[in-house]
Amino acid sequence: MSGADGWIRVPIGDDAARWATRGRTARVLLVVHNVTAATRLLDVLPLFHDDLRVQLLATCPGSSAFRAGTAELLADLGIPVLPWEQAVSVPVSLAVSASFGGRLRDVRGRLAVLSHGVGYSKTLAPPGAASGAPAPVFGMSPEWLLDAGGRPVADALVLSHPEQYERLRAVCPEAAPSAVVAGDPCWDRMLAARPYRDRYRRALGAGRHRRLIVLSSTWNPESLFGDGGDDVLPSLLPRLADEFPLDEYRFAAVLHPNVWHGHGPGQIRAWLDRARRSGLALIDPLTGWRQALIAADAVLGDHGSVTYYAAALGTPVLLGPAPSAGLAPDAPVRAFVREAPRLVPGRPLRPQVEALLDGFRPAPGPARFTSSVPGESAARLRRLFYGLAGLREPEAPARLEPLPLPPYEPGEPRVPLLVRTRLLGSGEMAVTRYAGTPPDTARNAAAGDAHLAVHEDTRETDRLDLADVVFRYGADDDPRLGAAERWTAEVLDRHPRCALAARVTAPGTCVVRPRGGEPLRLTAGPGADADPAAYASALHAWLAAGGTPRQLYGRGLTVRVGAGRHRVGVAAST
Repeated sequence: MSGADGWIRVPIGDDAARWATRGRTARVLLVVHNVTAATRLLDVLPLFHDDLRVQLLATCPGSSAFRAGTAELLADLGIPVLPWEQAVSVPVSLAVSASFGGRLRDVRGRLAVLSHGVGYSKTLAPPGAASGAPAPVFGMSPEWLLDAGGRPVADALVLSHPEQYERLRAVCPEAAPSAVVAGDPCWDRMLAARPYRDRYRRALGAGRHRRLIVLSSTWNPESLFGDGGDDVLPSLLPRLADEFPLDEYRFAAVLHPNVWHGHGPGQIRAWLDRARRSGLALIDPLTGWRQALIAADAVLGDHGSVTYYAAALGTPVLLGPAPSAGLAPDAPVRAFVREAPRLVPGRPLRPQVEALLDGFRPAPGPARFTSSVPGESAARLRRLFYGLAGLREPEAPARLEPLPLPPYEPGEPRVPLLVRTRLLGSGEMAVTRYAGTPPDTARNAAAGDAHLAVHEDTRETDRLDLADVVFRYGADDDPRLGAAERWTAEVLDRHPRCALAARVTAPGTCVVRPRGGEPLRLTAGPGADADPAAYASALHAWLAAGGTPRQLYGRGLTVRVGAGRHRVGVAAST
């Protein structure tokens, strides 16, 4: 009854008519099992926008082992949240879920169930299943689809492709009449966002000559992030810094929400601390992972849906741990896992990534089986939802929300950097920076000079007194740091061994002061998009080789970073 502990009174309840401003609305209940399922429900939420006839409600059945983060997400969503017992006590026009589990059959209204991944491809035993029995396919088997009386739990089971219908009809013909092929809203949002790939790349600091590699992990011990099997992650992470030049490769990690919230965001950040300080971007698992996939040059992943979406986008994929035992034998994801190139953990990583990029030919399967009706999910799903709810559809076209532009996160390395430089010609310097210790350091020492560049806020504070270049990032008008010219002088006074102090004041600009010299401003020319701290290291190498700032006035300094040539203006900073 209304008034029970935690039950809400508005806009539903025994006396809701007395308090609700709009009380004659159709109730649409979002059944949110966990953050993972919420991502798909958020995809379809705009289909009810602008309709004053609809009251949105949310509830959590409490059946998922991964409930952490769900309450906070629902609070941010800002729609009324019902305790589960209240949610199943009141009639609703429509309930929408993106997962099975819990007492969905107790919902008092028509129920539509969406997939929260790519189709239905993973096996999972339902609660109370006999130990040792083969696990059925989650969302594609009688154990999940039928109630105790053998009737379908869902009034509509949303599929993205007819191949899923064929599998459904073979294993659970009783549920086949409830199936509706309505596409994949998550995929459609990615397809619509592909024209903005360059913007997403710039947001993640991946310029024209910097490759973005996304690490993708689902949850469970057999995943890329898991410690089952060979547990490759502890050896993999430091190799990203040791083998890949910082300015030529950018890494980002997309972790399944069950990893993120199961272990806790703080724990994930702690586990990845060194990698993050070396430049790894940790992508928000709710709002940012699709943009990262679109921006990626390659994905190092496992058997999760994110990796399959990457392949569907036509992105080269290299599989780490990717067991097929937990996948439906006839699902397209299993065929992909069987055929995709594999990481060889014991071999150098960079040659494997470069070979993948150089010889890549996209397979047609992932894009073909992700959705049979690309671009149509909004119209099909709204038609389905309103039909189930007994409402006339709005006249305006059904639309999904565009993917938001991620925040600018170029990655500020806060670990000491080994910088190799080589004079290529008059006014041209090659720069290669590493956030780790390259395995060929001794062999390549003769190929050029090397120096140590350290961020002023590094945790390795003992390295500051050994640094040739001390740098940091901070706008010209940052009152905490003061003027860049003054800050550079303070750094040189504080660290007597330092030969050059550099402050990056904007994406293409830094102010530097060589020891014994006046402050200089380095400004990136047209098309130059590398980290200005790399330009500062190039200038330091130029000066160490006997050059002078005045020789660069007017003509500038050309900085070679990987395959890119960056023209950098050099002028006195006043």
